[in-house]
Order: sequence, then C-alpha cells, then structure tokens
Amino acid sequence: MNPAIGIALLLSVLQMSRGQKVTGLTACLVDQNLRLDCRHENNTNLPIQHEFSLTREKKKYVLSGTLGVPEHTYRSRVSLSSKPNIKVLTLANFTNKDEGIYTCELRASTQPPTVSFQNISVLRDKLVKCGGISLLVQNTSWLLLLLLSLSLLQAMDFISL
Repeated sequence: MNPAIGIALLLSVLQMSRGQKVTGLTACLVDQNLRLDCRHENNTNLPIQHEFSLTREKKKYVLSGTLGVPEHTYRSRVSLSSKPNIKVLTLANFTNKDEGIYTCELRASTQPPTVSFQNISVLRDKLVKCGGISLLVQNTSWLLLLLLSLSLLQAMDFISL
C-alpha cells in the first residue's frame, strides 16, 4: 500500500473519532419537562449517530436516537433538536418514575466503530430550573464563578479591592 494513502486513511480515522466526542451532558427542568443537553465535538462532515437512553433498576430504555429502537412508552413524550455541536432531548411530564442514569452516546461509522458517551444521574428533587444562571453554575468551575462575582460586586460598589 502506498504510504501516502495509509497516512491519509489514518488521519481521516483520527478526525472521525475526534469529531464524535461527547464533551458535556447536563440536565435541568423546564416547567415539568426534563431537558438533557448533550454537547459534542463536530469536526467532521459525516452524520453523527446518536442515542439517548435511561437506565433504571438495571434496565436500559432507549428514549431517542439513530442507534436503537425507542421504547414505546417514551415515544410520545420525547422530542429531540439537533444543531452542529449539541443535541437537546426533552422528556415531557418528568416524574419520579423517570429518575435514573441518563446517557448520551455518539457513534462514528468507522471500522472499528468509535463510541463516545457520558452519563448523568437525574433525581427530580436535585434538578435545577433551566436558565442562564443555573446552566452557568452547572458548567462553570467555582473559581471562575467567584472571580465573576467579585468583579460584579466591585462594579456595583459593594466591595472595593
């Protein structure tokens, strides 16, 4: 095999696996609906296969996606929106019965297939309301929040540094 072809093939496989990586999974409540934000890298032009699932009492339930067949009981309650770097799943009428471990999985159609996923444990009484501040708290380190708070307090003349 020509070395140039081998290098090109290796680079395309590396790009695919890098382009399918899940970088974050967050959960919050919008009214009575659960919202899961699955952020991911998207460095490829190929379609991304995905799956959202719920594991409860050691049983996996596929909620939505292109990898598995969604459970009949969830089909009418689930909606999915997709943009280049994020997939957002909304589960309507979220109750305590829907608590468990939620997973966002991405799969590249390479040989062998590359898989990237993240899990999040979701308990109804621990969920925050969706909104700018709550998502900032979920996705930002405490040190950064402290630094942002100090500058805000200084700007409002509550403290002087």
